[in-house]
Amino acid sequence: MNAIKDMYARWAAGDMGVDDQWGDVTAEPRGLDYAEVSAGGVPAMWLSPHGADQDRVIVALHGGGFVGGSLYTHRKMYGHLAKAAGVRVLLATYRLAPAYRFPAQVEDAVTAYRWAAGHADTVALAGDSSGGGLAVQVARREPGVAALLLMSPWVDMDPAQTATSYDGNSDPFFTRTMVRGLIAQYLPAGMSGTAPEVNAFHADLSKLPPVYVQCGGDESGRGDSERLAQQTGARLDVFDGQPHTFQMAAGRAPVADEAIGRMAAWVRPRLGL
Repeated sequence: MNAIKDMYARWAAGDMGVDDQWGDVTAEPRGLDYAEVSAGGVPAMWLSPHGADQDRVIVALHGGGFVGGSLYTHRKMYGHLAKAAGVRVLLATYRLAPAYRFPAQVEDAVTAYRWAAGHADTVALAGDSSGGGLAVQVARREPGVAALLLMSPWVDMDPAQTATSYDGNSDPFFTRTMVRGLIAQYLPAGMSGTAPEVNAFHADLSKLPPVYVQCGGDESGRGDSERLAQQTGARLDVFDGQPHTFQMAAGRAPVADEAIGRMAAWVRPRLGL
């Protein structure tokens, strides 16, 4: 797990490295095939475990603060989820800010979900960080989502960032100042960060499917996970001492493997397995 914390510490010091190197902290899951596809025009990748059920699918949306991340940074982490759940995962990317601002990211995520829904009987949504927030927005718009699997979801687009989990937190990278900067790059000029279409905390969440949320006890964004669980009645697992999206250490850290195993066990019956 130190690899995740070390990565964030380097980022905080200004050494972001090459985008695709994020995935180096994840072990290769093996036993599955990767195939890049166009999901209705959206770049995506099938992560297909050998012998996986073909009629149940998880659509996964990667994190990266809307300004980074890719199919290649996250394919291994979601590959571990695919293997643990025994289903195919369609990992989708989306247009990035600041070149493309809201609603481009939501539009791409909805398109990928609809494409997957045309290729499977039952579809759940997963997402980490900004991808988790996108997954919530897709589920608000698409009534057929079977379940939501969220890892350290970033939901609150209010620049005020009043969550108390920032106070006294040792998170070296995800500070209020940094998060406010990402919001400024994501939202169009003049748009309120509390508008329901961008901030699910100010929307009607009563019709969401079953939700499972995981977060690290040491992450500054823990408040988003706690608030989302309060508003939706979601299952919430807080992993003490763990950082933001600690699941990216899958295959290298037992706690990451445990978290992904819990997520897989929770979603299987909701996919009809």
